[in-house]
Amino acid sequence: MESFMKDIRGDGKTVLDLDPKAAVGGGVEDVYGEDRATEEQLVTPWTVSVASGYTLLRNPHHNKGLAFTEKERDAHYLRGLLPPVSISQELQEKKLMHNLRQYQVPLQRYMALMDLQGKILEVLKNWPQKSIQVIVVTDGERILGLGDLGCQGMGIPVGKLSLYSALGGIRPSACLPITIDVGTNNEQLLKDDFYIGLRQRRATGQEYSELLHEFMCAVKQNYGEKVLIQFEDFANHNAFELLAKYGTTHLVFNDDIQGTASVVLAGVVAALKLVGGILAEHTFLFLGAGEAGTGIAELIALEMSKQTKAPVEECRKKIWLVDSRGLIVSSRKESLQHFKKPWAHEHEHVGNLLDAVKAIKPTFLIGSSGVGKTFTKEVVEAMAFLTRNLSFLLYQIQLPSLSAPLKKHTHGLMVESFLPVGAHLIQLSTTAKSMCPARQTTPIFFQDLVLVW
Repeated sequence: MESFMKDIRGDGKTVLDLDPKAAVGGGVEDVYGEDRATEEQLVTPWTVSVASGYTLLRNPHHNKGLAFTEKERDAHYLRGLLPPVSISQELQEKKLMHNLRQYQVPLQRYMALMDLQGKILEVLKNWPQKSIQVIVVTDGERILGLGDLGCQGMGIPVGKLSLYSALGGIRPSACLPITIDVGTNNEQLLKDDFYIGLRQRRATGQEYSELLHEFMCAVKQNYGEKVLIQFEDFANHNAFELLAKYGTTHLVFNDDIQGTASVVLAGVVAALKLVGGILAEHTFLFLGAGEAGTGIAELIALEMSKQTKAPVEECRKKIWLVDSRGLIVSSRKESLQHFKKPWAHEHEHVGNLLDAVKAIKPTFLIGSSGVGKTFTKEVVEAMAFLTRNLSFLLYQIQLPSLSAPLKKHTHGLMVESFLPVGAHLIQLSTTAKSMCPARQTTPIFFQDLVLVW
């Protein structure tokens, strides 16, 4: 029989001698592991029959009792199986509080409240893919260039995850985009009849923190400790708090803070070959003290500390930041947001960037503000005058449309290098030579986290 099959194939192999690299269903090689993942998950939740009628009422997981609406009773064949009264959400809350106050023993109250905890874990289990490697999550509050989009910010997680697959080779079925809808403060969306999210103001404070904590715990419970959670486009105060709170308990990452900082540090280190010296020999001035600015500053300080063996607190003194109110100094410390306080150094008040350049005399000027046309001709000329015959570096991290105006301000000046992140590649003319800077972008970095981990 075996010789007969070999004769039929004509290549000396039986039909059982399969190529180990062949795809499960035939075709091209399984590059992303999709077929292997399919083998591990032959049954999905969608193959389970939907309970209805008497069977539904016997299932405590789905039985809502009198909370079933009239339409739900018709759809699930519950007519005649329940009393005719349908209890509203408000009446359910009133009934629950009444029952809770009847308990005299604290343990009974605790058990009753535990039954009311959130359903995020159940929501995650509804997703058919179980072997998730990376999650990109947003609450849509600070979508770059667009602001508060609420749940319509879902395009951001989807777009980021497409880069994980395209650049890092992470199989698409191992990626999970999530938008946590906590409302929106965008008046235009709240009044829009076609808005698909919750029509309410954003949840804040304890309510917001508890929801995010439940989400983080549910992710770890459902997908394990090695799943990467990337926080994307959260407001500044929430972004820093989430990293600080879950940085030691979960595998978390923020592209706006850590991803941007990584590529800028790489650019700064590369630029040292042009301007000379080591990090500790330079003075840094940032325009912008948000997620990007403070994140870059902290990573530069850490690298400086690593190179010189000096405490990171000392290294921070070589780095200054300017925000919308001027230079960040110690006299402003009480009114500063917590992530700006490490950069409040001893100095007199300085109200604008030009005066800050003259006072600090930086050799690196890094723009991380969302406001365009801030590196004016006066600022560039001040940098050139103060550094005399020394080279200095301008590093602008802005949207493409905001980077181009620098070209006309650098002609004839001793600007050794200008390295935009996510900007148009513009030609710069200097007294020494003309050069076209390279583009830097964060996706070259963040997908490596999944591959390494």
